[in-house]
Amino acid sequence: MSQPAALDFAALAGNIRGWGRELGFQQIGITDTDLAGYRERLESWLERGHHGEMAYMARNHDKRCHPRRLHPGTARIISARMDYDHAGENTLAPMAAGGQAYVARYARGRDYHKLMRTRLQKLADRITAAVGGHSYRAFVDSAPVLERAIAEKAGLGWIGKNTMLINSTAGSWFFLGELFTDLPLPIDAPASGHCGSCRACLDICPTKAFTGPNSLDARKCISYLTIELRGPIPEELREPMGNRIFGCDDCQLVCPWNKFAQPSAEADFAPRHGLDSAALRELFAWSEGEFLARTAGSAIRRIGHECWLRNIAVALGNAPASAETVAALRARLGHPSALVTEHVRWALDRQIAKQSRMPLSRR
Repeated sequence: MSQPAALDFAALAGNIRGWGRELGFQQIGITDTDLAGYRERLESWLERGHHGEMAYMARNHDKRCHPRRLHPGTARIISARMDYDHAGENTLAPMAAGGQAYVARYARGRDYHKLMRTRLQKLADRITAAVGGHSYRAFVDSAPVLERAIAEKAGLGWIGKNTMLINSTAGSWFFLGELFTDLPLPIDAPASGHCGSCRACLDICPTKAFTGPNSLDARKCISYLTIELRGPIPEELREPMGNRIFGCDDCQLVCPWNKFAQPSAEADFAPRHGLDSAALRELFAWSEGEFLARTAGSAIRRIGHECWLRNIAVALGNAPASAETVAALRARLGHPSALVTEHVRWALDRQIAKQSRMPLSRR
């Protein structure tokens, strides 16, 4: 679509930032569509098979690297940041609470996709009202979009050694969304990296998933294992998973830049159903109906009840020995899913082995 020749695009860009803040975004950045500098890194990652079973990462390669092929006519990409953290304190202490489940912070509240897409649509509506029409399309982790590369180019932060986008004043506890537009807006300067010699994120990874700075083998990543993987979790990776049943935050919890993160004001991102402190046995007892009801509107629902039980069984196998945990596991031995029972048997063997090493007075 064509815009009036006299349109002040610099002023419009300033207005877009203001409208974004009013709509609940903490930061707006604008960049062009040239992602050539990121293509080699993506191709190398795919060639090494580090995407595992995420076949979608290898599809639509051209669209991922050439945004104009995803939405023809795109001249600029508006990148939006929305903070989600409600916990505040960055500590690894919850991972030492063996009987407590750990759910990644981003998944404790409502699913962010719908909320952010709605806000991006409202932002697009305001732009349309101001310019009289423009060609656009909104994305929130829903298409082949290199969102972190785009955000880095738009000045929202840098891609750190843990492959997360890091902002020097806001850390990394945030979601990203994009608005592709044909408006020739002025672009922002890309962010520069500030990880320096720090390697805290690389060293903390329980499964040693990082093959080097900015290089992650997803097949070993706990987020991949608990969310993307649909089959059995490799046995050698089960013990390092600890009590993490959906996602993992370790590399963000130890990042020094997250001391600058601000708590989110979005009520939808607040933890629901006690998922920030729930007991493993409590969650393991959920029937499929309870799982579906309590994960309605949550990112957790996408893994299904079967993988939910698989993940918790592993965590129960890693939990401190107790007769109650053994009883909870035995109650699931009759589950119709071979995937579930295989992980339950593994967990039972570990629990029984731990109990055999305990003094009789503690059994």
